[in-house]
Order: sequence, then structure tokens, then C-alpha cells
Amino acid sequence: MIWIATIVIVITLVIALIATIYILRNEENKANKYADHDNLAEIELKRSHEYETKSLTKNVKNLLWIYAIVIVLSFVALAIYIYQL
Repeated sequence: MIWIATIVIVITLVIALIATIYILRNEENKANKYADHDNLAEIELKRSHEYETKSLTKNVKNLLWIYAIVIVLSFVALAIYIYQL
């Protein structure tokens, strides 16, 4: 039983890592896209406002869900491990 919980947690951690890297790459692509354009004040202001309203809240929400699931599964695995001792 502990092996099943361990495998589930490892798979979940890998998924969390992949999702984190995916979110990071999306943000890097946005930054590179904005770096290629002229740095006019209006464009920078629009980019800043977009980041504050959309990107930050979406990414933080996604990362919170990912890591909350990982933490819950870790506690479940720990409880299973302690119960089997």
C-alpha cells in the first residue's frame, strides 16, 4: 500500500514540476515578445497592467492548486506510512 501512495505522490510531483515549468516558459515567452517591440511608455504601461490583472492572478491560482494537491497527497502518504508501522 505504501508503494502505491509513493508512486502516486511521485507522479503528482512530476506533474507539478512540469506544470510549473510550463507556466514559467509562458511568462518568458511573453517577456521576450515584449522585449522585441519598441519600449514606448504606452506599451509598457499596458503590459504592466495586463500582468497585474490577468497573468499574475491566473498563474498564482494554478500554482496554488498544483501545490495544494501535492501537499494533501503527501500527508495522505505519511498517514498511510505511519498507520502501517
